[in-house]
Amino acid sequence: MTDIIATPDSTATGEEAPIVRLMSAFRTLQGHHTRILRRESSARGMNPTDLRLVFFLSSNDGATSKQAGEYLELSTGAMTSLVDRLEEHGHIERRRNPQDRRSSLLFLTPSGAAVATDIGSVYGNAFRETIPDEQVLAVAQLFEQIGSALR
Repeated sequence: MTDIIATPDSTATGEEAPIVRLMSAFRTLQGHHTRILRRESSARGMNPTDLRLVFFLSSNDGATSKQAGEYLELSTGAMTSLVDRLEEHGHIERRRNPQDRRSSLLFLTPSGAAVATDIGSVYGNAFRETIPDEQVLAVAQLFEQIGSALR
């Protein structure tokens, strides 16, 4: 069996060739994603981890620093610095947690929501340009299934 982490110049044949091509395409996509995050974050005086928190909060209606830190795999200290930085730039705000007075919830401000929308549109436009309308839900389902398999 061919190593499925094979490089694009692999000589895989038969059943493994499509998986090797898929892995190559996935690595290319990851490279473009990394480049976009660097470019877009830099243009806004942010870093890629800042954007990851903005995107996390854009899909969650309030989250604790602990929840965000677990998602981002950051220490408590790193999360505190990240939250302080984004709050200082006006992209997020802390609000009292109604379920736990000892903690606060993080929310995007209009500025943070605009960042998520602007950068999200880069991806949305790419999806619209490349995926036929009738296949969008099928591709979304495949992404969900791959995410579950990697979890």
